[in-house]
Amino acid sequence: MIAYFDCFSGISGDMTLGALMHLGVPREWLEQQLQAIPLEEFRLELEDKSTHGITGKHAKVIVEHEPHARHYGTIRDLIAKADLSPWVKENGLEIFRRLAHAEAEVHGQPVEKVHFHEVGGTDAIADILGSLLALEYLGVTEVVASALPHGTGFVRCAHGVLPVPVPATVLLLKGCPTYGTDVPCELITPTGAAIISTLSKKFGPPPPMTIQGVGYGMGTRVLESRPNGLRIILGKPEPILQTDRVLTIETNIDDMNPEIFGYVQQILFEQGALDVAWIPMFMKKNRPATLVRVLCQPHVKDAIVRVLLMETTATGVRFFETSREKLPREEILLDTQFGEIRAKRITCPDGSVRITPEYDACVEIAREKNIPLLRVYEIVAKTLD
Repeated sequence: MIAYFDCFSGISGDMTLGALMHLGVPREWLEQQLQAIPLEEFRLELEDKSTHGITGKHAKVIVEHEPHARHYGTIRDLIAKADLSPWVKENGLEIFRRLAHAEAEVHGQPVEKVHFHEVGGTDAIADILGSLLALEYLGVTEVVASALPHGTGFVRCAHGVLPVPVPATVLLLKGCPTYGTDVPCELITPTGAAIISTLSKKFGPPPPMTIQGVGYGMGTRVLESRPNGLRIILGKPEPILQTDRVLTIETNIDDMNPEIFGYVQQILFEQGALDVAWIPMFMKKNRPATLVRVLCQPHVKDAIVRVLLMETTATGVRFFETSREKLPREEILLDTQFGEIRAKRITCPDGSVRITPEYDACVEIAREKNIPLLRVYEIVAKTLD
């Protein structure tokens, strides 16, 4: 499942949590999960809130007795010892690690001595880990985000008066697409910046997907120029063709012992060829010949050309760039009666999936078990039924 973060008014921790809960994450369940973290007593409140005609959810963590600022190491230990899934722990630790490094760089101090004020509070910890728990609950496997808008002006915090966006936010958003606005307030908080820059590997327009739901997380401010909220669109990914560019290297051969072709093919693959084809053809004087066609990545071109000129009778080659469209594929291990064997999972344009065992793996089994290769394929095929 894809979660597309439409950050038309920026992003913060509470807006992220509110949008995910608007998508259907139960408050009681989330509050119970958060009890796994050894924090001060708190409760999670969720209320409907409307702005500019849009109704969403405002999530608020109510803390009875908030402690003093926490060190980065303290928060790291809290997460490491909590009874949370590996995915939630890993991303929670990474979010706070990035926050700590940003704060350390801004204030010129070692990471281990960083004091978290606003982002070290119980509410911020609950916002971050609660958002991760909610994403896991919704089955999200990929996060994509829009470009991120900056506000203007100044904000008062524990360190004093800082320009908007605050220095830590700017550092956290390195590598992320942003743009300026004339909104006179902080649109992206350090917590929001850390969440989205850690979780989202892609930024831009919504990816191809079938929309399954939409959630709005509302902030506390009232903005005149736009709704103050975050929209998260939940969708099922649409399979799309993968595109890339490779080199096609060709030469015509009409005067070589055909026994050599098998050896040449082996060497070409060893040098990084993606595919090698021998195509029968007729050349001048109606002479039978072979068109040698090799596909390869650009960085191995010189090695491929050298093989063709050294190992064959060719005196020259031609090459050109080729665009390709491919079905998405991934290598997997297939559990069969022979044990685990290597295979490819290929996604078709209609969303269906086909699994193809690797030829070399099947050959190895056929030789080891002394059974026909055809029989190996038949047995593996039954595994897929």
